[in-house]
Amino acid sequence: MADISKVKVTGKTHVKPNKKIGSQQCQLVTFDLPYLAFYYNQKLLFYKGGEFEEMVKKLKEGLEVVLGEFYQLAGKLGKDEEGVFRVEYGDEMEGVEVAEAAAEEISIADLAVEEGTSALKDFIPYNGVLNLEGVHRPLLAVQLTKLKDGLAIGCAFNHAILDGTSTWYFMGSWAEICKGSKSISTQPFLDRTQARNTRVKLDLSPPPSNGDVSANDKKDPNLRERVFKFSEAAIDKIKSMVNANRPSDGSKPFSTFQSLSVHIWRHVTQARQLKPEDYTVFTVFADCRKRVDPPMPDAYFGNLIQAVFTVTAAGLLSANPPEFGASIIQKAIEGHNAKAIDQRNTEWESSPKIFEFKDAGVNCVAMGSSPRFQVYEVDFGWGKPEGVRSGSNNRFDGMVYLYQGKSGGRSIDVEISLEAPTMEKLEQDKGFLVVEN
Repeated sequence: MADISKVKVTGKTHVKPNKKIGSQQCQLVTFDLPYLAFYYNQKLLFYKGGEFEEMVKKLKEGLEVVLGEFYQLAGKLGKDEEGVFRVEYGDEMEGVEVAEAAAEEISIADLAVEEGTSALKDFIPYNGVLNLEGVHRPLLAVQLTKLKDGLAIGCAFNHAILDGTSTWYFMGSWAEICKGSKSISTQPFLDRTQARNTRVKLDLSPPPSNGDVSANDKKDPNLRERVFKFSEAAIDKIKSMVNANRPSDGSKPFSTFQSLSVHIWRHVTQARQLKPEDYTVFTVFADCRKRVDPPMPDAYFGNLIQAVFTVTAAGLLSANPPEFGASIIQKAIEGHNAKAIDQRNTEWESSPKIFEFKDAGVNCVAMGSSPRFQVYEVDFGWGKPEGVRSGSNNRFDGMVYLYQGKSGGRSIDVEISLEAPTMEKLEQDKGFLVVEN
């Protein structure tokens, strides 16, 4: 890996919507509030070629236009007179922070390595910055870095105001404008109270702001991060193996997500060498847009996810065939309907608990992002990205991010963070890697 100390920030500006919007407030709701103590959600995209100054100019001009619709990202967090958190926007606010940087000794190939997202952290702003700091920081920060043979776009989104679906909807809309559209194809649905209108007062104060902190200082130094690339053929093989002996209880066939999830859960659990009686938790952050009643549109802009947990003994998961674990996952996901969501919200509102990013459960495998997100369709006018990665924020032992594979189709990239000894065993596990015949 190239020396990332060669990344030098050369300047910072702010970008505001290109039209007057006036004073706007939008109450944060029960789906948003639990994430206040997470860190900013970081994404990195890197692109080949192009004239850096021209690309930066186009990106900033496109950002001005798209922020006219997604103006909440140009605001700040605040509280109303009753202590309820909200997004506040005013035309006088500074807007989105945009840094320019140079790393001309570093190439696309250096960033595309499969090992270690921590090596990418200098390309993405707001390492170790809590969402709660959005009261005095922009809710979106962007870093545009000139590479030897291209451009890196690092984004840090305040996770208290949007989830992965909204993140990639925004990125796609920004790209649409940069490619020449006069307006975005789908307007964001901005009224969160349509999904939940309970007002929850939280007594939280942001920590003092001392600038960016290395997210590595906040996590286990023994943690390793790695990307495993599963081809379309490997995904199909895993899915057919898991579905080969489906339970005869009338349950549906296991989906690609459920099949890959149990594959990862079982092999990580085996690599951890847990005792048979040890519990292991599987967690998925489920999109609730179509689960709530009434359903919300795909263009709902905010957080509309909930963590769905399921648990079993490590011995049962490992000793039984994969359809055992797949059934557990399937039942947990399918059972998370409008009634379950409403019950979870009601319980949380009566006794709010602010999660930390690592509260996903004991010996957990936690699935974030989704291969459904069209990350390789984010084309600003100079082609599809050469790679898409998560930053080093919100990582812990067992955190997994799924992305569509660059080769398209059903291929999937799996980013996993694990303790170093566990990762070493997983890398040597031929059953996990699915050698194609």
